[in-house]
Amino acid sequence: MGNFSSRVERFWEIFYYNNGYIKVLEGLQNTVYIAVVGLLLGTIIGTIIASVEVFPGYSRMTRFFQRLGKFYVAMFRGTPIVVQLLVAYYVLLPLLGLNIPSLNVCVLVFGFNSGAYISEIMRGGIMSVDSGQMEAGRAVGLSYSVTLVTIVVPQAIKNILPTLGNEFIALIKETSVVSFVGAADLYVAFNYIGTNSYEFMVPYLVMALIYITLVMIIAFLIKVMERSLRKSDRRN
Repeated sequence: MGNFSSRVERFWEIFYYNNGYIKVLEGLQNTVYIAVVGLLLGTIIGTIIASVEVFPGYSRMTRFFQRLGKFYVAMFRGTPIVVQLLVAYYVLLPLLGLNIPSLNVCVLVFGFNSGAYISEIMRGGIMSVDSGQMEAGRAVGLSYSVTLVTIVVPQAIKNILPTLGNEFIALIKETSVVSFVGAADLYVAFNYIGTNSYEFMVPYLVMALIYITLVMIIAFLIKVMERSLRKSDRRN
């Protein structure tokens, strides 16, 4: 017990007195920022891909974009997120001659990766909308694309909101790999504390508790959202 108390004291010394908490707050901010913006970007990309997927493939152009979407999904779902980060930061950026901060690279990669998964979620959501909605839109003179965007997709998003919450949880946990490209996240912050205190048990335990707390908060919000959606469905 005394040994553990000394570990806690060393942790607290670096965390509080040596301003380690500033790095933790920065890491927490970056973790949430990458996950939130990545989810928003992924939702936009996923909605576009899913909309193209369900669009009737009458034209050659439509079939081309459908195949392109399938390739995109297969590529991002078939490789680990850490590999995508490494390739983007250490291969693609130098080849293109671009100098983008590592945090922004992480946001883009997480957004593109999430888009591949959300496209499948969104496609299922679109297919779950009653076909009569599309027929009703066409009956009043709307084109297929306008009906899809203005009537079907909004209902699909409502249906998949809880699943998007689970995708957000996955993104929060996956941000632990962004240190591979030099971005400052929770792992980097607590690794700094552990290195300076020569003690890693307590820092890593606290880091795990923060991740668990974040996931529990998101899970709670998902349940609240699900209850709200069920009440609105009953009223309708």
